[in-house]
Order: sequence, then structure tokens, then C-alpha cells
Amino acid sequence: METRKVQRLGPSTLAMTLPAEWAQEHDVEKGDEVSLRMGGKGTLTVMPESVSTGDSEAIIHADDLDADAVERAILAQYVLGRRVIRVEQSSGALDSDHINAVYKAETQLMGLGVIEETPESISIRCSVDPEDFTLDNLLERLESTGSTMRGEAIKALAHGNPDLAQRALNRERQANKIFVLLLRLIFTAYQNPNLARAVGLGDGFPLIGYRSIAKNLELTADNAEDIAEIVLESDGHSLDIDSGTMRRIREFTDDVDEITALAVESAVKRDYDLTIEVRQLFHDIGDRQQEILSDLPEMENDSLLEVREVLVSLQQTAEFAMRNAEIAANLALNEESEHTTIN
Repeated sequence: METRKVQRLGPSTLAMTLPAEWAQEHDVEKGDEVSLRMGGKGTLTVMPESVSTGDSEAIIHADDLDADAVERAILAQYVLGRRVIRVEQSSGALDSDHINAVYKAETQLMGLGVIEETPESISIRCSVDPEDFTLDNLLERLESTGSTMRGEAIKALAHGNPDLAQRALNRERQANKIFVLLLRLIFTAYQNPNLARAVGLGDGFPLIGYRSIAKNLELTADNAEDIAEIVLESDGHSLDIDSGTMRRIREFTDDVDEITALAVESAVKRDYDLTIEVRQLFHDIGDRQQEILSDLPEMENDSLLEVREVLVSLQQTAEFAMRNAEIAANLALNEESEHTTIN
């Protein structure tokens, strides 16, 4: 770590020099303005003006990439916060597969649209303004979307309704859009601490935790998707179980819904008491999966496997929620409260 000596320039002014290497790298010269941001734990961040002005652009050279690689590259540049992404071919026109990959990516990402197209290149621009969203709100939206998918999938299972299961599957795209948008805002807030406040954070400390919570919520949406697919693939679009067992599965789902929502609430509110409540609720359903399986009568292996897959998906969702509550506990205990004094 490099150190700098603080000097006094006047009765109330202290100053220090900027490292020449840093100034050269960021084109900072005498007379330029830099931004200062005071953070927690006594930190002071110095940022060149270029960090908060101008649109970043990335060029993806498609010559040696197939369509899937181009699509993944667009996704990566979107997550990294690029405002404009251009896909180009250095020799000749873009292949139709590359063009289709660009338009496919456009439909999967929030706020993305084609702004210019020539035979050799396509430019797409992200119109998302970080100040239009907060990370807390997006986490709540992602949790709500996953919960809705799960509810529709279980209801479809109970009533043998494939249309309802398909509705749950259709929501997966929206869940993925919210997840990737969360990643974009997390990365841009990390790169530019000024944006942390814009997305609802006092400092950048929670960003790593929010990244993990977002991933866990995305995985819970995948669990709901798994249940919906079981509905579509099973005979009669339902499980070969009696009404009493189905009722127990629905009650299990209700308990899982409560845990997932409470875990996100504990993270958003930095509430340690709520994380304790989540832990207790998780403990209360700890044996639920095995209890339901143990009480099942003799049945065909395929039918038993379907029931088990549904219960495993619900149990995994509860485990992801418990992980989120553990992250929320860390966030809560990093701040002073009735439970903690920090010197």
C-alpha cells in the first residue's frame, strides 16, 4: 500500500498529491476536476471525471466467434455496464447467425435496443438508467417473480393444469431479465462508487452480498421452473398421490414462500431479528420433505421420483433462502443496532 503525506495549504485546507501514474492513466492534468466521495469506515474515494461522464462502448469482433459465443459476449458486456455494444465483422458482411444472435440477446436483456445496422456491424444501446432502479427493489421483484412461478407450478400440479404450468415457465424470462439487470447495476456501482448511492446504497460494502442473494433468487426461480416442467411431462399433468398428500405439499410451499420473502426483507431492512426468524422457520420445516416421502404408500418408481423431485425443489428453495438470511445477518451486523456497538 502506498502512503502519502498530508500537507496544510491554509488555515482550513489540507492537501495531498495524486500518484503520477494514476493521473496519467486517467488523463488527469492540472486544472481538471475530480470527484470525491466520503464512504463508511473513514474512506475517501477519488474519481476522475471520466468515471461519471460519457458512454462506455464495447466492440465485439465476430470473425472467430460462433453465434452462441457472440450472444454470451453481448450478455457479458451488458453486465459490465457498457452503454453501447457493437458487433462487427472485419471482412465481409455479418453472418445471419450472428445477426440472429444479436436480436436474440436484445429480447433477453432489459433496456437493450438496436440503434444502427449495416451489413458489417450492428450497434445496440442500453437505455437503462441506474437511477430508475434500486437494488433493494429489484431483489424484491426477483423474489416475487420466483414465488409467483412456484405458486403457479404447484397449483398446476394440484389441478392437473398444463396451461398454468406453461404460464410459470413463461415467467422465467422475466426473472432472468431482472437477475441480469441486477448484475449490471452491481458491477457498475462497484466500478463507479458514485452510482452506489443512485441504486440505493450508502456505500459499496453490500455489493458482494447482493450479488450472492441475486444468484440464490435466480436459482429459486429455476427450482420453480423444474416443478412446472414436471407438470408438463407427467401423466395427467399431476402427481399420483392422494388429496391429503397434495395438501401437505401445498402447505410446505406456503412455508417456503414465507421463508424466501422474509429472507429478502431481512437483507433489505438490515434486520438481524428477521434473520433469526428465518432460521427458526427453516428449522421448523427441516424434516418436512422426508416426512412426506415416508408417509407415501407403495407406488411406481417413476411416480415416486416425480414426487421426490418436487419436494427436493421446495427444500432447495428453502436452503437458498437460508443462505440469503445468513448474508442479511452479515449486512445487519455491520451496522450499529440494539444488538451491536461498533467502535
